[in-house]
Amino acid sequence: MNPAVDLAGAAVERSGQHVVQDVDLTISRGSWFGLIGANGSGKTSLLRALAGRLPFAGGSCRVDGEELAGDRTARALRFGFSPPADKLPDALRGHDVLELISGSIDNVRPRLGKLHDALGLTPLLNRWIGDCSAGMRQRIAVAAAFAGGHSLVILDEPFNWLDPVAIFDLREALRDRVDGGLTLITALHDLGTLASACDAGLMLADGKVALALDEDMLRTAARNPQAFERQTIDRLRSGSAT
Repeated sequence: MNPAVDLAGAAVERSGQHVVQDVDLTISRGSWFGLIGANGSGKTSLLRALAGRLPFAGGSCRVDGEELAGDRTARALRFGFSPPADKLPDALRGHDVLELISGSIDNVRPRLGKLHDALGLTPLLNRWIGDCSAGMRQRIAVAAAFAGGHSLVILDEPFNWLDPVAIFDLREALRDRVDGGLTLITALHDLGTLASACDAGLMLADGKVALALDEDMLRTAARNPQAFERQTIDRLRSGSAT
């Protein structure tokens, strides 16, 4: 069976500079893949390219076995993608944002399932974005990634601005969706989530692969999270790709 996503030698440019280069990764269907790295390591650029928001400057990008490196529109159609929460238009309400993606608010609840309650969406649907806190905007942005009913979803640091209860509920709901067949790709700063919830992952440093994390490595990390955190921080601090 083909993997859900397969990148080989992937490169991304921004402002004429390579911010991601020579990235190889394989993501299995029905798994949670975590991407970590320091600020400026290329995580967001890689995810935006995968989601069709940026072009690839080189390499191969196969999605469900189909080569899509040169087709941004096709990539954008394959993935549910969370827009930046701080860029949501102030003049729209929560349900307006979701309807732009889903076509009708009636489509949203069945597509979100348990995520609807985990995100506490009901009171946000009629609220103006301009009146929302950063955490409320984040909840709407995460919901937007699922509003289209995609089986592949990309979230860029989905737990930012959420309180501890919301983080716990969202993490549990996301894991439940993955166990039900969703393929989820997330950029993370939370090493605990990477170790305990993800099935595989990748560390980026200066736009290159610094460390590939397979299922066995993450199981070991979950058993000894403090040691994993120390090793990961030391590698991130050094900023060296190997």
